[in-house]
Amino acid sequence: MSHRRIALVLGPSTGGIGTHVASLAAGLAARGDAVMVVGPPETEERFGFRSTGARFVAAPISARPSPSLPAAWWTVSGALRGVTGRGVDLVHAHGMTAGITALAARPPGAALVTTWHNTQLSSGFKRRVLDVAETRLARGVDVALAISSDLHSHLVSLGATDVRLAQAPAPPLRDPGDRAAIRSQLDIGERPLILSIGRLAEQKDFDTLVAAAGRWTKLDPAPVVAIAGDGPERDRLQSLINATGADVRLLGYRSDVSDLLAAADLVANTSRWEGYPLSLQEAMQAGLPLVATRTGGVPDLVGDGAILFDVGDVDALDQTVTGLLADPDRLADLGRAARAQADTWPDEERVLDSIDALYLELTGR
Repeated sequence: MSHRRIALVLGPSTGGIGTHVASLAAGLAARGDAVMVVGPPETEERFGFRSTGARFVAAPISARPSPSLPAAWWTVSGALRGVTGRGVDLVHAHGMTAGITALAARPPGAALVTTWHNTQLSSGFKRRVLDVAETRLARGVDVALAISSDLHSHLVSLGATDVRLAQAPAPPLRDPGDRAAIRSQLDIGERPLILSIGRLAEQKDFDTLVAAAGRWTKLDPAPVVAIAGDGPERDRLQSLINATGADVRLLGYRSDVSDLLAAADLVANTSRWEGYPLSLQEAMQAGLPLVATRTGGVPDLVGDGAILFDVGDVDALDQTVTGLLADPDRLADLGRAARAQADTWPDEERVLDSIDALYLELTGR
């Protein structure tokens, strides 16, 4: 049986999507497929696709449709048609812009799968343009994979003919360093550490976390809030933090998430929407108490292993966290529930098996 020629296409990523694509690339290459990853050059720098056994082609794919789309199409089209002189058997795009580019660049006879990892949160004219592009993509793919049940319903409403649920599991956490040493490096002292992980972007709604942190300055001891991640909202968030006087620290991008989780007492997520978030998976795998917004795929992911509150509800976040910090037994119980829920999730190998079966269905091999 000849090996398949598979192209994985993605746009900019600093976390979950890139991690998932790297996992797929490694697993498929190990099973004998010829794998090519196509994406922005910085994704190779961060995720090391070549080290998984895949070929990497740099392409200027943006996060949203932009004037660079023709250049991205040209590069992706050349890559997809040029592998071993025969083109590819299957293209699997991750994210809407990667999907739109792949749809236009798909070689004749190649199957096309796109995974929807995010929803569109824009409004007005920009949203109308995105809706048109997203509808065309949903109706043009062979299989649309949705990372959450609400995205599944959305794709069905757009007219996608074959929509299925998908999962993007976090890889196992590496062993962390010593908790006391890590907390000493962060200069936490004996104060509780509340950790949040995510790109500093509007979707993550860190404003809600900062507003609640402003109230926690009255607690004794007052917790430290640390946000690991970088992004376009950094300067604005720092100004907001300065205005509240709360001890909220923007740590920037961190590659030592396992260490940060080991140092933390609680993880908070305030996102307006999440699908199958890597950061929440990692927190629950580490057995950390989790407080998160009731949105997107989060309720299905966390089950009874976290406390959920409504998007933007500062009062609920404040009261929940204050209550947990005042009750160590309840905090510990929540951490155990998180780990128990994480133990029910499929691992990377099981998810790869399902992807492999889908590719077999579409290519016959």
